[in-house]
Amino acid sequence: MQKNKLRKTYKFALRTSLYVTLFSTGLVMAFQYFFYDLRWELIFFPLICFPLCFAIVQYRVEHFIYRRVKKIYDEITLLESTNLRQQPITTDMGTLTREIDKYARSKKIEIETLKVREEYRKEYMGNVSHELKTPLFTVQGYILTLLDGAMDDENIRQKYLTRASKGVERLIYIIKDLDMISKLEVGDLSLNKEAFDIVELVKNVFDLFEMKASKKKITLTFDMEYKTPIMVYGDVERIQQVLTNLIVNSIKYGREKGTTEVSIENLIKNKAIIRVTDNGEGISKQNIPRLFERFYRVDKSGSRKEGGSGLGLAIVKHIIEAHEEKIYIESELGVGSEFSFTLEKSKTTQKD
Repeated sequence: MQKNKLRKTYKFALRTSLYVTLFSTGLVMAFQYFFYDLRWELIFFPLICFPLCFAIVQYRVEHFIYRRVKKIYDEITLLESTNLRQQPITTDMGTLTREIDKYARSKKIEIETLKVREEYRKEYMGNVSHELKTPLFTVQGYILTLLDGAMDDENIRQKYLTRASKGVERLIYIIKDLDMISKLEVGDLSLNKEAFDIVELVKNVFDLFEMKASKKKITLTFDMEYKTPIMVYGDVERIQQVLTNLIVNSIKYGREKGTTEVSIENLIKNKAIIRVTDNGEGISKQNIPRLFERFYRVDKSGSRKEGGSGLGLAIVKHIIEAHEEKIYIESELGVGSEFSFTLEKSKTTQKD
């Protein structure tokens, strides 16, 4: 075991010795004045008294107070306060008070952090359970119905098997998203970075979801005509996933006959910013800070009419952060939302 070190303090001993010396000298002087004549040898009294008092007081501080202070340190050690225990033991009450106060504040912050994490864990587990049990119970219901005799009817069999298949697909979709976000969080998902045309990529995503947007009469458009390629550097597949999630969200929560607009701008010399703007429902300010949490939904009713795994925006955030870039959101309830993220421009573009 590491030897306990003592950080000595002489303030208490010096002050106490000074007070005792002054008081004793004054008392002796008064005694001599009233009963004897004052003698010049009296000047040696404080010179002898002060160091003696100092030695006695300091000895008592180190052996009497030290034992009690050490007990406090030992009790704190039982609470696993490694930071405080590594410091030398002090007999200075002011220093000790500050150290204990600092320790108490750090523990309070630690306890509050643990409480927040515990609440988040409970909420997360509840959300995972809810997301998984809905399609599981759906699949189970259709299969049990078929086993109870509905299998003999060819039309019902075909319809129920199709619905059960969709439930299984949703389960696979959720599990794949959970697997991806776990890999992103631990940095286990490698990025295949290359130069690519972000304009062309946006056009491809528009083509993929043109029919989905047309069902709500939502127009997918650029803010202007981009006649020349805009080359950026990143993982094409992952950035396509980011654009897909953002554009699909804007369609889901966009208003009928609305628009989803993408703009690409120069942010600084080596950065471009891609904005996805809609004129849909918008998001209230209190919900924005938690928007990128796993399974967090603005709709507290728990409705799943819009589908999705509830992990889309969390995945978006992690992909952008894996690129060492930033993602931003601006939204106003009833007006619309704008999600934007930065990407590094390719070196060929920067020279142009």
